[in-house]
Amino acid sequence: MHTMEEKIMNTGTIRRKTLVAFGVFLLFIAACIFIWRWIHRQPNDNDTPEPLRYVLNNNEKIFSGLFANNHMARSYPLSAAAARVRVNGDAGMSDNFDASTWKLQLVRNAGDTQLITLDDIRALPKTEIIFDFKCIEGWSQVTRWAGVKFSDFAAHYHLDSQTQMKFAGLNTPDKEYYVGIDMASMLHPQTLLCYEMNGQPLPMNQGYPLRLIIPVKYGVKNIKRIGTLFFGNERPPDYWYERGYDYYGGL
Repeated sequence: MHTMEEKIMNTGTIRRKTLVAFGVFLLFIAACIFIWRWIHRQPNDNDTPEPLRYVLNNNEKIFSGLFANNHMARSYPLSAAAARVRVNGDAGMSDNFDASTWKLQLVRNAGDTQLITLDDIRALPKTEIIFDFKCIEGWSQVTRWAGVKFSDFAAHYHLDSQTQMKFAGLNTPDKEYYVGIDMASMLHPQTLLCYEMNGQPLPMNQGYPLRLIIPVKYGVKNIKRIGTLFFGNERPPDYWYERGYDYYGGL
């Protein structure tokens, strides 16, 4: 049996340990509040405090360094593809868009723009992919898409010097949505200039007539209704980067 002295000692030990743990917890909360306030007092870089932007930029260096063309997004059978495909945002999907006049503006160089029709693109070799589309909002969905590989498109239109550059930029016709993509990801064998979903032409809210499907990136980089495609060695503007997200957007 425990003596009274042992019981008092045990009670005192427990009380001291509880007080120490509570004190450590309070110090931890105070440190978190201090760091949070310090971060938000720092200058902003594209709507993000500089310390956080520093972390995002270094994450990009790590993930881009691990990137490889033979690292494929998992493919799924046709039976796994969703019949009703979720829409990940509507920025750039203005109501006054006239699809009958659409042509892809391929900017080879400053002052050298080629207009390409949907029929021109559909005439190129067709590729289909069924993969798990991932959104930064936290959802994912297995979906079916088809179009031309960007690498095939680039080869057909002799974009050799352009694909030696570091980035591709893509804008919607109304310029309201825009992304910058690192060239290695653009040339990935699963990246499509996509014109079909579930075996049918893209619905208007999914980017008709042409969108980007890039399985190595989150959905924010899969720009809908491409109007302009251009190239450069400096980062093109990117809609969500300007709103505090990382530029790379890779998986």
